[in-house]
Amino acid sequence: MEPALAIIDYGAGNLRSLSRALQLVGARGTLIRSPQEAGDCDGIVLPGVGAFGPAMARLAAAGFPSWIRARVASGIPLVGVCLGMQLLFESSEEADGTPGLALAAGEVRRLPPGVKIPHMGWNQLMIHQPDGIMTDVSNDALVYFVHSYVVDPRDSVEVIATATYGREFPAIIRRDNVLGLQFHPEKSGGTGLRLLRNIAGWIADTAAGRVGVPG
Repeated sequence: MEPALAIIDYGAGNLRSLSRALQLVGARGTLIRSPQEAGDCDGIVLPGVGAFGPAMARLAAAGFPSWIRARVASGIPLVGVCLGMQLLFESSEEADGTPGLALAAGEVRRLPPGVKIPHMGWNQLMIHQPDGIMTDVSNDALVYFVHSYVVDPRDSVEVIATATYGREFPAIIRRDNVLGLQFHPEKSGGTGLRLLRNIAGWIADTAAGRVGVPG
């Protein structure tokens, strides 16, 4: 099954490379600028580069937060990438007083002093939890990061893999049907494509299991 993915375009980055990478792994991605454009999608992708506060403001202006929460509550998988992963959480030190989507419990914190900010480059994944999306992804596999902030989940069980830059931080988190990747899989070579292929398979399997389920 070729899963249909709604890729949220809220002006927070160039989405072409991510769309192409998803096509390479057998997913059908459509850029949407409003919830009305999503149709009957099998999964949602929330990408993004930039700052937490303006990103949440743009999402709210387009009517996305309540729609995203409703779709997740109905069982639709949601994948947050880079800033999109951070927006899944409750709040961020980058934007005091601005609530996030609160689909994962915890905060977003700035990388520690003493390292060059932003963190740009290849770092190794350290796998902590078994998960189907990590199939054929080796421990110490390299992926590509561009970020200044990291998530701090309240529940360590949700951390699938970490990386280290100044401190150890979550690189992949999962809470039920909500998945977050701090790095850019579309820029992470073969490892990124394997992860995207596994994610597309997870979304397709979830969609197949939802056939005939109302909502």
